[in-house]
Amino acid sequence: MPIHAITPTEALAEDGRFDAIIDARSPSEFALDHIPNAQNWPSLDDDQRVLIGTLYKQVNTFEAKKQGAALVARNIAAHIDAHLADVPRTWQPLVYCGRGGNRSGALATVLSAIGFHVHLITGGYKAFRAMVMAQTPERVTALRYRVIAGATGVGKTHVLHALSTAGEQVLDLEALACHRSSVLGLIPGTPQPSQKHFETLIWDQLRHFDPNRPVYIESESKRVGNLTVPESLITAMRASPLVLMDMAVEERVKLLMADYSFFVTDPEFFGQRLDTLVALLGHAVVNTWKAEATAGRSADVVAELLSRHYDPKYHESMARNFALFSSARTVNVNSASPADLQAAAADVKLAFEN
Repeated sequence: MPIHAITPTEALAEDGRFDAIIDARSPSEFALDHIPNAQNWPSLDDDQRVLIGTLYKQVNTFEAKKQGAALVARNIAAHIDAHLADVPRTWQPLVYCGRGGNRSGALATVLSAIGFHVHLITGGYKAFRAMVMAQTPERVTALRYRVIAGATGVGKTHVLHALSTAGEQVLDLEALACHRSSVLGLIPGTPQPSQKHFETLIWDQLRHFDPNRPVYIESESKRVGNLTVPESLITAMRASPLVLMDMAVEERVKLLMADYSFFVTDPEFFGQRLDTLVALLGHAVVNTWKAEATAGRSADVVAELLSRHYDPKYHESMARNFALFSSARTVNVNSASPADLQAAAADVKLAFEN
């Protein structure tokens, strides 16, 4: 069957149009970023790609192509054995590689020869990446946002989750970034995505939102861990209406202790995160906190973190960066209990609508 060339915009216009999206690049390229829901069928693995590249530079093009073709053929055969044993003839894949050239072309040729209806992305991942960067600002400005604000530990993320469960549109940047945003927000054992993939994940969420309905989002700073939020989204967020959540300090400590279990279970890791505050608070303060955490007094450390680090500059930063902060309505959250956080989600929605 003929291979159909298709642009990234055409390819991704309809969800579910293809039975599989196949990325023919190397595993390291795939790990850096890829089209959402793509599967990695490398035409060349990382070591093979280096080998063929070296042959191109140090020997000659003919030798590189000859050895590359042998490796690609073996790899494609392995993919067919691994993935296509029970696939019907009606299966329709979308295939791409770095630039839409040899790697995806070889795979598409074999799949088409088998009898599958194959589509190939023109320009490959490079064209997809350009599309993401071009479309993100457009998709951002097509939506209206409701920003949930509040100091650390008031339960903003819990409220976002409750709103999502209730069917509201939610953009959870911390979930996409695999980070809880604050200095202590690193999630043990969970690496953050690359900057490129973070941007792809945001674009993918934005394209699925209904512009006729609001999008709830937390009042993030420009950076979530090591990742940077797209400037267009930061600008839109900071110009949007807010609701300010508030909760008693002792309840905030309870919630943080529950959300950040490593405060108690891994005082060594907790201490490593506290070390990042030395430049701001000094060795004496941080070393005291580390000793208290080791001695089992993590809750006391968290309370001091709120009073000495998080809270003092929060309102100043919000007033400086969010245009409508001074007119934000306040929702008081009674406690850190799941029931009260669930009730707070309903109160937040009501505050925006009144």
